[in-house]
Amino acid sequence: MGVIAQVWSAAVRGVEGYPVAVELDVSNGVPAYATVGLPDSAVRESRERVASAVRNSGYDFPARRITVNLAPAEHRKRGTQFDLPVGVGLLAASGQIPDGDWRARFWFMGELALDGQVKPVSGVLPMAAAARRQGAGGIILARENAPEAAAVGIPCYAVASLEEATRFIAGKVALQPAEPGRAPAAAEPPDLSEVRGQAMAKRALEVAAAGGHHLLFTGPPGCGKSMLARRLPGLLPGLEPREALELATILSVAGMLERGGLPSTRPFRAPHHTASAPALVGGGRPCRPGEVSLAHGGVLFLDELPEFPRDALEALRVPMETGRAVVTRVEECAEYPASFQLVAARNPCPCGWRGHPARACSCAPGQVARYQGRVSGPLLDRIDLRVDLAPLPFAEWANEDPPDAEATAAVRARVLAARGRAEARLGRSRANGAMTPRELRRHARLSAEPQALLERAARRFQLSARSLDRTLRVARTLADLAGSERVETGHVAEAVRLSAGEGRA
Repeated sequence: MGVIAQVWSAAVRGVEGYPVAVELDVSNGVPAYATVGLPDSAVRESRERVASAVRNSGYDFPARRITVNLAPAEHRKRGTQFDLPVGVGLLAASGQIPDGDWRARFWFMGELALDGQVKPVSGVLPMAAAARRQGAGGIILARENAPEAAAVGIPCYAVASLEEATRFIAGKVALQPAEPGRAPAAAEPPDLSEVRGQAMAKRALEVAAAGGHHLLFTGPPGCGKSMLARRLPGLLPGLEPREALELATILSVAGMLERGGLPSTRPFRAPHHTASAPALVGGGRPCRPGEVSLAHGGVLFLDELPEFPRDALEALRVPMETGRAVVTRVEECAEYPASFQLVAARNPCPCGWRGHPARACSCAPGQVARYQGRVSGPLLDRIDLRVDLAPLPFAEWANEDPPDAEATAAVRARVLAARGRAEARLGRSRANGAMTPRELRRHARLSAEPQALLERAARRFQLSARSLDRTLRVARTLADLAGSERVETGHVAEAVRLSAGEGRA
C-alpha cells in the first residue's frame, strides 16, 4: 500500500484563480512516474525538473511508483507553478520531511530549476486571491512573486529554493511575510497644451473623457491624430482600488505586472496594425488576454485603423458593447475583462491626401471606396465620436502662445465634474457611454425643440437606432460638461456634429 500526501496549489482559468489539490501517491512496484488530472505538456515535463531539484537539494528521489493527481480533474492544468507543490508533496509522501498541519495551512506555487531554486511564475495574483478566499494561512512561493501575491492581503513567504521551503515548513528557519509591491513611478503624461490648433478635435477628446465614449479621428498624415490620442489618459480620472486590482490581475496572468505592484495609472495600449484577432481580443495556446483586456480601464489606440485585419476589427464589436472578451476554444473557454475606450485613427484614403487643400490625391475612386470599406458599418456604428482633422496651418504651428492652448489640468477638472454628475445618476464608476437604452430614455429625455432637431439629423444622415442612441449619449455628456440638468438644443446640435462625422477640426 502506498503513502499518500496532499498539498494545495492553484491554477488560473481566464483571470480567475481556483484551488488545485496536488495528491502524491508513492507505492511499491516498478519505478514509474505518472501525472493525471488533465496536465498540459509543461506540467507533464515537471518530472525531470522535480527529480533533479530533489536530488540537488540533498534529498533522495524515490525509485518507486509515483502518481501525481491534480484535482479537480475536469479542468486542464497549465503552467509550471505545480513544480514546488509536487516536490514538497513527494518529500512528505516519502517520509523525508515531517508531516504536520502545514499541508492544510500553506499553499505552494513556483517553478523548480534543476538545482532546486524556486523560480517565479505568471498569474500569481489571481491564484493568491483564490487562496485567500479558501482561508489559506499563507503562500510559499518565489521571492520575485511574493510582493505581487501579498497585494491581496494574504501572508506570503518568499523562498529561494526547495530546501529553504522544506526547512521553513519544518520550523527550522523563520521567514517574515513579504510586503506588497509598489509599482514604479509613472511618467508625467503628455500635456494637451502641446497640441496646436485642432480645436474641434480637442473638444472631442474632452467629451470622450467625460463620457467614456469611443472616438475616431480621420485626417491626413501629420495632422496630430496620434498626438491627440496619447493625451486622453491624462484627462481620465485616476484608478480606483478595485480597478487597479482588476488591471493588476490581468497583467499578472499575462506576466506583465511590473515589480508586483498595483498599477497607478490607466493603461494606454497601441498595438501594431499587423495584430491578429487573438492578439487583440485574446486567445492562443495557452490562452492569454489580448490587447482589449490589457487596456482594461484605459485606452486602446488603433492607428491606421483600415490596415488592421478585417476579422480582428470585427472581433472588437462585442467587447466594445459588453466590456468582456470571451474566448472559446475546443479545450477551454476563458472570459477576460475588457472595458476600454477605443481611440482610432485613419487617413481619408490610401495615399492620405484626399480633401487636402494643397496636395492632390493620387487614389482612384475605387481605391478610396475599398480602403474606407475595410472598416465595417457595424463597427463604425459603435464609435460615438467622429472628427475629421484638417492640416495644421503654418501660422498656428508657429504661434508660441496660441489662444486655445488649454492645459490638461484645466480640461481634466471639467471632465471630473462631468463624471461626478453622471455617477450621481448612474452609480459609481459608470459613465454616460455605458448607459442602457432604458437609462438613456430616463436621463436624457428631450423637449420638443431638441427632439425635432434630432429627427431632422436622423433623416439627413440616415441614422440607425444605435446611432441615435449614441448621439443622445454624447448630448447627455455635453450637458454634463455644461452643468445642465436637461439636454438642450445646443447639446444635441453639437452631438450631431461630433457623432455623425460632421465634426471638422
